[in-house]
Amino acid sequence: MKHNNALAQARALSLPSREASLKREASVSHFWNNNRKLLEDAWAEWEMENKDSLLIPDETLLDPKLRKAINEAWENPEKENAVADLWEEIISGVYAAQFFDLERLADFRNYLETVVNSEIPRRAPYGIQLNRYGIMLDPRSEGHLAAPNFQAFYNDMMNRYMRPIARLLLGTYGYDNQTFGFSIQYNPDKDKDLHAHTDASAATLNININLPDEVFTGSQVDFHDKSTGKTVQTIFEPGKAIIHRGNVPHATHSITSGQRSNLVVWLYGDRMQIPRGGASSYGNIGNSASAVDVTENISPRERWSVPDGPKDTFAPF
Repeated sequence: MKHNNALAQARALSLPSREASLKREASVSHFWNNNRKLLEDAWAEWEMENKDSLLIPDETLLDPKLRKAINEAWENPEKENAVADLWEEIISGVYAAQFFDLERLADFRNYLETVVNSEIPRRAPYGIQLNRYGIMLDPRSEGHLAAPNFQAFYNDMMNRYMRPIARLLLGTYGYDNQTFGFSIQYNPDKDKDLHAHTDASAATLNININLPDEVFTGSQVDFHDKSTGKTVQTIFEPGKAIIHRGNVPHATHSITSGQRSNLVVWLYGDRMQIPRGGASSYGNIGNSASAVDVTENISPRERWSVPDGPKDTFAPF
């Protein structure tokens, strides 16, 4: 095969320094862009090399009730209320539900551990410490997790799950064509907290992937309800997700013991457009998002559809 030695070549690359990465020096971006094809080939070769033992991530990892409701809504969008019923409203524009199947979560975490141990270079989110599980997930990002089977799962999760859920609960239709995602791990000695901020997204889905026996203290998330002026505090539980409008202010308390691992995925419009009033930045990282009005009076059939436009190359960070 043409990329038979890509894995060895990728593992032999000299990565940019941590300091250069945190400063976002031009040489760092050049490194990832110049090696993009090599890294994509390396991930494909890695999958083939480990095909007899490696998990193929798919929707069976997700909560059975959610999976059933989602699949029935795709068959008949008029049944979408069964999806909405699984989500508990915390405040206006913020909802929580079980997302991963607790019985399969260990399988997914083992998969991620294998990814970490692959020795293939990966770029962590800028502005976030380079911790063990800091990985970019979307192809628009430099140094993303380009394993073909993971990308199939990621696209399925975004297209079949997150987008229609966001449209149903948050009204994001028209400003959710583009996707973005990363993983992060909060540690007492590294990434401890996140100050109050809003996201450069129309919708954010934040999924905890801690196993039931991975206990942590602290790391509560505060959501500010702008309509009432009240702040509601939430605690992530294993496999649970919180979906919210990007313009809802939120902050993460310091983690005091243990670790908290999460997948964070965003939806926004072409050229980073987001609904009016939602222009913002994640962790004070600048972006070029522009605010636009939310389209109303969308039919169930329109909510349960996949945009046919191309993916652009704009990325929040």
